[in-house]
Amino acid sequence: MDISVQLRSKKGASRRKSLFALLLAIPLVSWAQNQTPSETNATVLFDSVTAQAKALAQQEYKAPVAVPPGLAELSFDQYRAIRFKKEKALWRGQALFEIQPLHPGFLYREPVNVHLIDRGGSRKELQFNPELFTYEAEGMPEPAALAAELGFAGFRVHYPLNTPSYKDEFLVFQGASYFRLIGPNQVYGLSARGLAVNTADSAGEEFPAFREFWLIQPDKNETKLTVIALLDSPSVSGVYRFDVYPGSPAHMDVQLKLFARQDITKLGVAPLTSMFHHGENGSRFVDDFRPEVHDSDGLLMATANNEWIWRPLSNPKALRIVSFQDENPVGFGLMQRDRDFEHYQDVGLEYHRRPGYWVQPTKPLGKGRVELVEIPTDSETNDNIVAYWVPAKAMKAGEEREFSYQLFSLNSAPAKHDLAKVIGSRVGRAHYHEGDSFSLSAKRQFVVDFSGLALANLSADMPVSATLQTSSGEYRELTVTKLPNGKDWRVAFKLYPDAEIPADMRLFLSWRGQRLSEVWNYVWYPESK
Repeated sequence: MDISVQLRSKKGASRRKSLFALLLAIPLVSWAQNQTPSETNATVLFDSVTAQAKALAQQEYKAPVAVPPGLAELSFDQYRAIRFKKEKALWRGQALFEIQPLHPGFLYREPVNVHLIDRGGSRKELQFNPELFTYEAEGMPEPAALAAELGFAGFRVHYPLNTPSYKDEFLVFQGASYFRLIGPNQVYGLSARGLAVNTADSAGEEFPAFREFWLIQPDKNETKLTVIALLDSPSVSGVYRFDVYPGSPAHMDVQLKLFARQDITKLGVAPLTSMFHHGENGSRFVDDFRPEVHDSDGLLMATANNEWIWRPLSNPKALRIVSFQDENPVGFGLMQRDRDFEHYQDVGLEYHRRPGYWVQPTKPLGKGRVELVEIPTDSETNDNIVAYWVPAKAMKAGEEREFSYQLFSLNSAPAKHDLAKVIGSRVGRAHYHEGDSFSLSAKRQFVVDFSGLALANLSADMPVSATLQTSSGEYRELTVTKLPNGKDWRVAFKLYPDAEIPADMRLFLSWRGQRLSEVWNYVWYPESK
């Protein structure tokens, strides 16, 4: 059975069989014992697309053909007015999952091919058809002029996530290698990506993109969906397998193989992209009725030596890049830990319901670093936060790499994290002068609040202590106090910073030698005040 890939011609008017058709012409029927049909189809297909990606990396990169200008020039409102007809969803009535292809245009100018693999192993390439959509805005191209070879911008997946009678959208692949996943009672916020290349590098970032998808139809009551994807860019090609489980929490198993076409200075594995505009740790006035606006409020990392580190996010005045060196970390992620509506006051955007993503390797990552990039932004529409894993060894042309990890869509933290957690980080000017050489405006008051069962069970007069370290400057008046709510604890101190050097601080709580909390990590920059 032929499962060859069809590529668009340079003119975009017709399609031709891929040069890799022979590699992909492998039957997807005849599965092994103890495997479901969808599992065997996925295994065979992943191997086939792996061969395709490897061969692709040995050839010169060819950019995909963009959509016609009429679609590329659509406004945001015009694009939103293109709606998929729900009754035409793929697998409707045949599986718990339903697929809705997404229309190309607006920002999504490089269409992708979508292939369907049924339970018997038969393959069908999904053809674009304007009859799948309604067009409700003026000034758009005539639907009749949109040809079958146009392709799609991606797809979204629906599943009975919150009630058994309605299928919610919980997963979407759209734009470059971006995708989003949510669980019960969550709304879309941050994004994940297949790969990041040279992020925040002086040479400029490259955005690899998923060019083709294969969707394997699950059995009628199966609760796992498998997606195979082909990735390509000037520097690298690759194959991805996503096994998606829409549970509580929703998560996916990700397996990937990469083939370098060129040398890559910085390879970003399992990248996460988010937004932080302002929060309780801000030191600048923001003219906004909402106390906080962010998709994520911190970076969480579990190191190889079982230390949990929490780094509050910020909206800096200048680009900032920080790294956390490690070998075989347990995991990392961008979290939206604050789930209190009162802290956001946004009924429409519901920032309090946005998830955090936790990356947990299932194959050791080796030596490297988690890198956090914070970019200045004056608008909440701009994603300005990126986090990813960077292997210590750069990837060279002709080299192959494999990675596998789980991605969880969480409300606060992984289940294994049972230490007290930072629930608030506040900073401002110290309010009185001690008559020393430091000016009042230079001294900074820090207040860090912790919450957790271990702390809540301790009475206020117990000798809970704070361990604080700073890379520069000095701190004074370090205090630890139980808060009036009877469960949370507060650490307060004044930082006397160096006028020229950032202060990288680490803080945690303990009681009679027992570690009670995660590590609060924060860098104060001289230009932050």
